[in-house]
Amino acid sequence: METKSALTALSALGHESRLAAYRQLVQAGNNGLSVGELRDRLALPPATLSAHLNILRAAGLVQDEREGRVIRVRADYGQMNALLAYLTENCCAGSSCDPVSSCASRSEGDMP
Repeated sequence: METKSALTALSALGHESRLAAYRQLVQAGNNGLSVGELRDRLALPPATLSAHLNILRAAGLVQDEREGRVIRVRADYGQMNALLAYLTENCCAGSSCDPVSSCASRSEGDMP
């Protein structure tokens, strides 16, 4: 990941509502959430959520897909893992350490 992409992603996550939305989508797994489900969980007005999702989408952190009349939003785990790898690239100044392993996206049925 390039520095500019990392800055864009971190900036997108630097707002309380966007971070909360992103965390909900990460927790939802591969199935993601419909925009309506996400709005209900966050108690945000539709226009506000739409604006926040546009910023997350522009940063490459989320993807959406239309399913009939529903728009389903999912976290982009590849981008999330790239950001984590960028942040921990020189972890522990070259000493042995145990950074968090990459997150494998899971379906709802795979959750423990």
